[in-house]
Amino acid sequence: MINKVRELRESRKLTQQELGELVGVSRQSIAAIEKGRFDPTIWLAYDLARVFGMGIEELFDFERSERK
Repeated sequence: MINKVRELRESRKLTQQELGELVGVSRQSIAAIEKGRFDPTIWLAYDLARVFGMGIEELFDFERSERK
């Protein structure tokens, strides 16, 4: 799924490890989300959006992403 996770994480100077710790997942999970290889659960998407102070639909681009 197309998302802004990497862009926002880097703008806040967070590592993948640090972001993973904030939302309770591994660095590898964050890397997979950033590359679009893994779609997070709704709860993980919610937690990520809260870290960045935005709604899920602002963080994840449902309009341009392919439905799986």
